[in-house]
Amino acid sequence: MRSTILPSALLLGFALYACHAASSEAADGKPAAAANTQPATPVGTEPGHVGAGTPLVPVTGDQLAAFAEGCFWGSEDTFRHVPGVVATAVGFTGGRTTNPSYEDVCTHTTGHAETVLVEFDPKKVTYAELLRTFWDSHDPTTPNRQGPDIADHYRTAIFTFSAEQAEQARASLAREQTQYKDKITTEITPIGRFWKAEGYHQQYDEKTGRHSCPIPVKHTGSTT
Repeated sequence: MRSTILPSALLLGFALYACHAASSEAADGKPAAAANTQPATPVGTEPGHVGAGTPLVPVTGDQLAAFAEGCFWGSEDTFRHVPGVVATAVGFTGGRTTNPSYEDVCTHTTGHAETVLVEFDPKKVTYAELLRTFWDSHDPTTPNRQGPDIADHYRTAIFTFSAEQAEQARASLAREQTQYKDKITTEITPIGRFWKAEGYHQQYDEKTGRHSCPIPVKHTGSTT
């Protein structure tokens, strides 16, 4: 079933509602009594020495990757459970404004996407394996939407750190497209400045013990 492009006014309404709901949930959230969301090996929280638009520099021997696939709470939790990932953080990139807040991004005017920044040890996990995690953890055929979350900051995107990553991402997308009837809408673009999101967004699922913002499984229109 092909996705429907909604009018911009309706899209903005959905975006503001979803962001308001997310902010309210974060403000009211309390750690659950019984949770099993912690990775087996502790994962760091400062990939690339991330800051507010500052240059990203991984630890010697590590590499960086960045993915947008809808609500970044669930996306970060997914990547934190991948062996070989050494640190993650959530934030905003791909837009046109500087130092955006979550509320700014929710206005549907910044162009930024909710993104998870990943630092990984390439001796333990390859970039190709991270791409596999990306494709398997969301629906890449729904433009500006994942499940009930609708707005451009929920779009699907791969932000690359090198020409090699870009080449791998494009080849991976081409292979993935053969598994879908609908067109994959994932954008592949060099990463620009990355703006780390507010503290309450970081490692949200681990902090609260919730599996929030579930990411949809593979698209029902898949041919396999």
